[in-house]
Amino acid sequence: MVIQADDIRSAAERIRPLARRTPVLSSAAFDVEYGKHVYFKCENLQNGGAFKIRGAANLILSLPNAALAHGVVAYSSGNHAQATAIAARHLGAQATIVMPEDAPRSKMEATRSYGARIVTYNRFTDSREQIAGRIQRESGATLVPPFDHPMIMAGQGTAALELLEETGPLGALITPVGGGGLLSGCAVIAKAIQPAIRIFGAEPEGANDTFLSLLAGERVAVRPDTIADGLRSPKPGELTFPIIKSLAERIALVSDDEIRAAVKFLLLRLKILVEPSGAAGAAAVLFRKLPDDVRSVGVVLSGGNVDWEELARY
Repeated sequence: MVIQADDIRSAAERIRPLARRTPVLSSAAFDVEYGKHVYFKCENLQNGGAFKIRGAANLILSLPNAALAHGVVAYSSGNHAQATAIAARHLGAQATIVMPEDAPRSKMEATRSYGARIVTYNRFTDSREQIAGRIQRESGATLVPPFDHPMIMAGQGTAALELLEETGPLGALITPVGGGGLLSGCAVIAKAIQPAIRIFGAEPEGANDTFLSLLAGERVAVRPDTIADGLRSPKPGELTFPIIKSLAERIALVSDDEIRAAVKFLLLRLKILVEPSGAAGAAAVLFRKLPDDVRSVGVVLSGGNVDWEELARY
């Protein structure tokens, strides 16, 4: 595996200046209704509104000054964009972010407010990787990938490290899965702390590339179609997939309607705002997608950035 538990522990120290130690919430009524002890790791309350600051900060804070002088470049629909912009601004480096034209307006405006330069593209006709590569070659900037990089994966894993430090042993851990950076990082540290813990991912039915990839035993690409814009990666990462294949028991698929219901539930019952991508794991628990014999579970609520017009429709 490209990362080990010590990489995640080192990341936890490195990112302290930027990443908050987010709260863990529970609900007695929820536990009674669904027959499980559920602990919600609230990354929706993280700096930048999502877990992504953990990975972006881990990579950017490790760069030498000579590299920072040329800036950083990233591609993202929003949360990784904001995280990269925040970490770059902290060090006085220029961030250029390649974002789809149809990215949520709130995420695009927030990214720009952190001082980033935004380059838009058509997600159906253009390659964000090619655009970022061109910018990287022309400027000498350092690429900050959204998930498929050891430093990014190690940073994301710090969410599970904090969760287990607070809750103690759990029966299972579930995180949303897009490209796999969060799930792979969390799986590595969770298994190191508690080898018997069961690892699950939550993925939209309309963006089920990791689910299909595990069935096939190799990475499979799809054309994502889901309201969960942060989980629209068309294919698992080259580095993240082997870890998920090795450590995750399975991927729970949730529909967009189930995700909407989870967003509504979290807002009205736990009084926290979680975006559709961040609510995928909660939806899997709400709609009983985990095995019945799982009695306690940690759920990573990965982000809370959602346009208010969309929220009103949910």
